[in-house]
Amino acid sequence: MRRVLVALLTVCLSTACAETVTVPEPKVEDTAAPVAAGEKQDLLAGMPEYPSLDNVYAAAGANMMREDVRGDRELVYVPNTNSDRVHVIDPNTMQVIDEFYGGPEPQHVVPSYDMRTLYVTSSRVPGGAVLPIDPRTGKPGELIEVQDVYNLYYTPDGQHAIVVAEAYQRLDFYHPKTWELVRSTHFPDCEGINHMDFSADGKIALASCEFANRMVVIDVATGEQLRQFDLDVVPDGMPQDTRLVPDGSAFLVADMHAHGLYVFDSQATARIGYIPTGQGAHGIYFSRDSKSAYVSNRSEGTITVLDLASMQPRTKWTIPGGGSPDMGGVSADGNTLWLTGRYHGEVYAIDTNTGELKGRIPVGAGPHGLIVWPQPGRYSLGHTGNIR
Repeated sequence: MRRVLVALLTVCLSTACAETVTVPEPKVEDTAAPVAAGEKQDLLAGMPEYPSLDNVYAAAGANMMREDVRGDRELVYVPNTNSDRVHVIDPNTMQVIDEFYGGPEPQHVVPSYDMRTLYVTSSRVPGGAVLPIDPRTGKPGELIEVQDVYNLYYTPDGQHAIVVAEAYQRLDFYHPKTWELVRSTHFPDCEGINHMDFSADGKIALASCEFANRMVVIDVATGEQLRQFDLDVVPDGMPQDTRLVPDGSAFLVADMHAHGLYVFDSQATARIGYIPTGQGAHGIYFSRDSKSAYVSNRSEGTITVLDLASMQPRTKWTIPGGGSPDMGGVSADGNTLWLTGRYHGEVYAIDTNTGELKGRIPVGAGPHGLIVWPQPGRYSLGHTGNIR
């Protein structure tokens, strides 16, 4: 935590970032600070222990795939919200090799907690669905009707699938295999509930409210709201992707209208900084060595590479000829960043060593939350490959 605070003090002084938001709720004890290997870990009951909390993604390093995942087909799945199709790309040839119906307005492709099924989430109200894909074959199964599956996450203990029902401002907790509804929580002050991530101990989640310019903190065990933060860098902020940094000491939140990253402490008890990245900051992805974050700046067609040790932008990559980089993921070997071009009907493959564009593949209309598969790691927390 000290490293992030020192780095953010430097960033705040150079960018005149806003003061920390006052939290009306009692402060939650910070239990997520890095600990030495072998030290007792105070985690959400049933959650797998880490080899060390020095890096929550340590088991998702380059090519560190489980044996039962290693044999899955190497494919990139691209859901297209406007054409209701999923395009399938061979990452070796960078050619589309398959296409199928993805459900009513497919948004993201999400690995199940056990990483043995991929789900296409779709959210055209009043309907919605999840479409299972067998990662061993790359072929879809039968559509399962589930209301408004804009996004999909899993509790860190694997007990529940969390459907982000954005249009209804709800988080719906389902049985992860039967898709039976267990409980639902309504967030009346969180219009456009959207992206989330979990603290290192798995006990809280921080979620963005895209159309309300705020964040909410959720008790994972109960699904209830603990507190909320109004964001104030710009009056019309639009927070998007939310990710826990590798050492567990802070959350990063991309904001498309603030054009950068908000930073919260490890238990989301306070906002501790802001880092400008570029116009339309949207998606956040980590390098396989956990030293860098790749931030897609959708409105200006760039990717900012953030150095996580200093919390300072290291460089910026520009997509030749322009583009609209949105959601995506990093290849298993860490050498390629895959991103959808949301408003250009294409997918970008970017060399993470040089920033050069390796491929530009035409797909359907409105490509959104693609997934690169297979992925390293032990278990999935959802979204487009949030794997620990």
